[in-house]
Amino acid sequence: MCGRFALNEKVDSLISEFVAAGGDAQDWTPRYSIAPTQVVPIVRERANPETGEFQRTVDTAVWNFHPAFMKDSKRPNFNTRIETVATNGLWKGAFASSRALFPMRGYFEWTGTAGNKQPHFLHSSDGMLLAAAGIYTARKVDDDWEVSASIITRPARDASGEIHDRMPVFLEHDVWDEYLSPDKLDDAGKQDLIQLLTVESDRVACTITSHDVDRKVNNTRTADPTDPTLIEPV
Repeated sequence: MCGRFALNEKVDSLISEFVAAGGDAQDWTPRYSIAPTQVVPIVRERANPETGEFQRTVDTAVWNFHPAFMKDSKRPNFNTRIETVATNGLWKGAFASSRALFPMRGYFEWTGTAGNKQPHFLHSSDGMLLAAAGIYTARKVDDDWEVSASIITRPARDASGEIHDRMPVFLEHDVWDEYLSPDKLDDAGKQDLIQLLTVESDRVACTITSHDVDRKVNNTRTADPTDPTLIEPV
């Protein structure tokens, strides 16, 4: 799974990295500990209402997938299994036409027993920014539209598999265009995309490495999310 991640890039850098045309995430600040239900930047493509052309933007979303048809739940939906994203009624509509990327520097996993958990930071061995596949949805909350999103996960490989049995589906630059295209997929198209995600994320999985980090990251209430030492090796 992916229950916490870090993103220390400023929005302007994200716009440049993902060749995006702005968006509504300008007020977002880099964070070294991002937890479910918090607001995060996502990269998505939609048709420009004036020109009809697809436009890629960096926007903010709540990391807790909540479509309009779902009643309020105490359990956040922040991860989506690749095994069911194309078929489960909660996810399949968004996977067909509302796909996004979650930029991240890396993510956290834990080993050990309750009360004695050791956090690990998993990241690209070459220090490059990662892009996790995700889905998003929107619903009306009071008078505003709220965008919410979830990260797609897969069975873990290599260093990530030593720590946890699942990891995000990471994609390299050469498949971003295909994944972000808002063209609606039929059932066959969704299965083809699942195959693409599986193959392409295998390439990234073998580049993931990890190191132990300070246990202060364990407590989201006391850890300063702007503290860069949260992801430094100990």
